[in-house]
Amino acid sequence: MSDATPNQPDGGTERTPPAAAAAPAPAKPAVPAKAAPAGGESRRFFLFKFIDSVTLAWSAFVLAATASVLGTLRFMIPNVLSEPPSKFKAGFPDNYEEGKVVERYKDMNTWIVRLHGIIYALSTTCTHLGCTPNWLEREGKFKCPCHGSGFYITGINFEGPAPRPLERWGIRVGEDGQIVVDKSMKFQQERGEWTNPDSFIKV
Repeated sequence: MSDATPNQPDGGTERTPPAAAAAPAPAKPAVPAKAAPAGGESRRFFLFKFIDSVTLAWSAFVLAATASVLGTLRFMIPNVLSEPPSKFKAGFPDNYEEGKVVERYKDMNTWIVRLHGIIYALSTTCTHLGCTPNWLEREGKFKCPCHGSGFYITGINFEGPAPRPLERWGIRVGEDGQIVVDKSMKFQQERGEWTNPDSFIKV
């Protein structure tokens, strides 16, 4: 008997079955990302905090230095105030009526009065605490609204806490015939200065 492999019914020889198709490789499990070490995070946080602190400190220093420089410059620049002139013209003497107070120049801190043959310029500042009195024509007096001081038309104090009369400004007739009031000159009655010819004009 032959040891040959018997023929298959289909007349072919016995074939070795093809190798089974390779199974797909199993998916590798996802490896979780390693967490950053806590020490690195702390260092980074500390670094950012340090940088923020330095920035804040420099900002404060720059602001303080700028304010100091501006303050120095402001101190060196003279303080120029817009003040009314110390001298001004007040029209012609004939335009003033006897026994009348002219309030036209009150914004120049001046009342001009013609009385008993002279013209004088009174300061509108109360001699008590520096308020501005009002001229009350019916009552014939200056009355301070702050503390009640009263002054006659002459400027003499007679009621309230004012300790002395109103002050007079310098006054004269200019070359053009107009009255010139000079507030750089001040005359006080209690010092006997109202007799000074620069404190009034004869008319």
